[in-house]
Amino acid sequence: MPSAARDQAERARIGYGLCWEDADVLLAGLDPRPGHACLSIASAGDNTLSLLARAPARVVAVDHNPAQLACLELRAAAYRGLDHDGLLELVGSRPSSRRRALYAACRPELSPGARLFWDARPEAVGRGIANAGRFERYLSAFRRLVLPLAHPRARVERLLQGGTREQRDAFYAQRWNTLRWRIASRAFFSRLVMARLGRDPRHFDHAEAGLVALLERRARHAVTALDPCENPYLHWILRGHHGAALPFALRPGNFAAIRDNLDRLELRCQSLADYLASRDAAAIDRANLSDVFEYLSLPDYHRLLERLADACRPGARLAYWNLLAPRTRPAAMAERLRPLDRLSQALHARDKAFFYSAFVIEEAAG
Repeated sequence: MPSAARDQAERARIGYGLCWEDADVLLAGLDPRPGHACLSIASAGDNTLSLLARAPARVVAVDHNPAQLACLELRAAAYRGLDHDGLLELVGSRPSSRRRALYAACRPELSPGARLFWDARPEAVGRGIANAGRFERYLSAFRRLVLPLAHPRARVERLLQGGTREQRDAFYAQRWNTLRWRIASRAFFSRLVMARLGRDPRHFDHAEAGLVALLERRARHAVTALDPCENPYLHWILRGHHGAALPFALRPGNFAAIRDNLDRLELRCQSLADYLASRDAAAIDRANLSDVFEYLSLPDYHRLLERLADACRPGARLAYWNLLAPRTRPAAMAERLRPLDRLSQALHARDKAFFYSAFVIEEAAG
């Protein structure tokens, strides 16, 4: 392989080893169907692969970061080359002493670039590929250094057992929401610490809301209004693996449907704006936009939303999350996109990836 490609593979960095948006909510909001053309921000790949379970005609995965596409490629290769248990072990959802052997079984399915990327990271493979992201390393530091200061392991396990709503409310009030927990979590999940250790600092350039207050409010919702026993994102944050709670793409019942539709997956290493401006761009029926608008100024968000609306077929749906930068359709686009507010709010209330301030679904005019 040319040295330039080798250098690029070695320099690329994984921001997210997992998708931190709830695919159950995404699929319920987008309602992808056979024959649809889907667009998806690749990220770590989980939610892009989830779309395949609905047998659309095509899923175009777009990401400007080649490391994130390498994550998606290796997951797709694992569906082809491993059984379900092997997939869970390679990802890191289950303990394993054979991850490098599992990778070797998937390696022939990878493109030369993705093969070079993962060949250079045997330690990341050995830990489970979902642990390779900057954000997951940040959460690992939280589990090792901060969580034990606030709660013993037995209390963490008790929280994750869930229970009735009354039991969850009582446990949170009486045993979880202690002074130590509030001090430790507020410090570690502050914008300053997260920007230094967990997310690219530029991701906060357009933030308007307070991070700590949002996370406290949404975390309480996740462990009281929702059942922690069923929450894969909470399990990973507190335990470093999924246990019995698996996200959509990793559940055994979805394995075959995703594997059988992998030939419909297309990868594009470019920004979303560049893809929409390219000759390869296809008419869109469904779009998983992750939280891509979070990182754009308001004028840039409006311009990108207009490009998306231009690419949409009548009745197409767009889905995206807001964290700290409120983003909803501008009034000038009222005749082109309509917000599905009731559906968005109902799904946000049951969103297991609990930290977002809003989940937005918009529909193109018919």
